[in-house]
This record gives sequence, C-alpha cells and structure tokens, in this order.
Amino acid sequence: MGKNDGAQPHAIVAAEAEPRRKPSNYPPEFAKRVEGRTKRALGDVFGLANFGVNLTTLQPGACSALQHAHARQDEFVYVLEGEAVLVTGEEETLLRAGMCAGFKAGGVSHHLENRSSGPMTYLEIGDRTPGDSATYPHDDLVATLHDGAWVFTRKDGTRY
Repeated sequence: MGKNDGAQPHAIVAAEAEPRRKPSNYPPEFAKRVEGRTKRALGDVFGLANFGVNLTTLQPGACSALQHAHARQDEFVYVLEGEAVLVTGEEETLLRAGMCAGFKAGGVSHHLENRSSGPMTYLEIGDRTPGDSATYPHDDLVATLHDGAWVFTRKDGTRY
C-alpha cells in the first residue's frame, strides 16, 4: 500500500494491522477479564492525533472492557461481524452486524460481552481529549489519562 510521507501508509487492509502487543493496560487482577480481546490500533497506524480507531475482535466469553464511563471522551462502536451484548448501566441490548452504539462523555457506563459461540468484530472510535478519566461502577478502579498513558488507582486514590 502507498505511503503518504514515508512515515504512515495511506491505506491498509485493517485485519492485517499488527495487534497491540500488550493486550490490556488494566492492573493484572482486572486484565484477565478481557482475555480473548484483540485490538488493532488503526488510528495509530495512520498517526491520527485527534481520535483513535480500533478494530477489535472478541472471542466467545470475552469482554470489550470493564464496564466504564468516560468523563471527557465520546465513544462509538460499529459491529462488523458476529454479535455481542451491550451492557449499559443495568440494561442489556443484543448488537448484531450492522448495528452501532454511541456513548457521550459523562454518560452511562457500558461495555460489550461476547456471549455467543463465535467471534465478533467491531470498530471502536473515541476522541483523545486530554485530561480524560474513566470510572468503573462495579469495580474498585479509576483510570486517569496522564501524558497519553492511563494511570489506574483504587477509588480511594491509592495506585495499583
């Protein structure tokens, strides 16, 4: 595929992008809950600075993330293949290929769970607003974005 300035390509086959080397940034006791999730950071491939795009695949039994809500980041997901249950707050919605969902900053907590017998793949798009944080209503966890990296603490402020 062609390159735009020698640094990033103009176009790629999304499924051929390298998966993230580190499957999760969560502390180890939480990271095991997203095992079976593979993210391909497509936005990073192109050097996008204002928003991120991930091609994410969840194997049966995997979750997209711990249920969370961002303070400043809007998020959007579009299901490409398979199906997953979208958990928002205490509600559940079955998402199938062709369906999408959006989450406004400061809105309801959410995540996807693949409860099916096959893999599901979706695009995940979010902005990269500085100073973002995420709360996890069902876990003793808070994430704060510092200099482009997530820092995880307990709700009392102690670090993991």
